[in-house]
Amino acid sequence: MEKKPLEAFQQFWGQALVTLTGAEEEAARLLARVQGLSASSQEEARRQVREFGERLTSQRKDIEKRVEDTVKQSVARLRLPRHAEVAQLTTRLDALARRVENLSK
Repeated sequence: MEKKPLEAFQQFWGQALVTLTGAEEEAARLLARVQGLSASSQEEARRQVREFGERLTSQRKDIEKRVEDTVKQSVARLRLPRHAEVAQLTTRLDALARRVENLSK
């Protein structure tokens, strides 16, 4: 059974929040480790922070892609008219309006 767009988005949003919560928890753990390091471990702290930053960037890109894909799928299910279709209808309506105007003269 195919999910409704709202249900799909709600499910995705819940997954995104779980991912972000996990990232926040990992950031708190990393900060606690860095605070516990001695001055001689500065290079290790920099490495851990750099790795964490890379993971956060990767997760952010994944979330952005998921949001984009979910929105595209939801919009496709709504069967909204495309720009060209709207332009074509506008042209036809304009022509019809001109015909009606000419008939009323």
